[in-house]
Amino acid sequence: MNRLLGIFSTLVLTFAFSSAALADDYAADPVHSFVVFDVHHLEAGYVYGTFGGPTGSISYDAADLTQSSFDISVDVDSIDTRNANRDKDLKGPDFFDVKQFPAMKFKSTSVKKTGDNTMDVTGDLTLKGVTKSITVPMEITGSGKGMKGETRTGFRADFKIDRTDFGMTADAAPIIGNEIHIVVAIEAIKS
Repeated sequence: MNRLLGIFSTLVLTFAFSSAALADDYAADPVHSFVVFDVHHLEAGYVYGTFGGPTGSISYDAADLTQSSFDISVDVDSIDTRNANRDKDLKGPDFFDVKQFPAMKFKSTSVKKTGDNTMDVTGDLTLKGVTKSITVPMEITGSGKGMKGETRTGFRADFKIDRTDFGMTADAAPIIGNEIHIVVAIEAIKS
């Protein structure tokens, strides 16, 4: 009986470790990854901007998306709205305050599969020293081989946040809308 229990325990542990090992480790490729945002301006048009490519790590389990995780960072000082004066204002203390808070970070806490290539990723978004839990819909945009034979997988999140939740209350609406639309597109390289 003890021998049977030992074999059963070994099988359970083997299965548990092999299931956990199905997730592959990836690194975000900042050269082929993008963060784009837009915000309503004067209730008329939209101002668009970008940040330099995000960096960070991804653990991706294609067989069980719930075992995936994301730890991504964006250099806020890289903001570009095609207007130097506006960028200077956005980097200042009324908005991103890049001297004190140089990075925007997202670290997932759970992943829920919503379709064959889609998931809802819940995690902590830290911006200007404020951390809020948000859920973002994410799409797996595909996988392929790079020029050096490396495996690359793409992820795309499209979501909105309220800037006032993160202490950015300057130039209240309608001058600048409170709702910020963000698209994060990451091409990640398998380790």
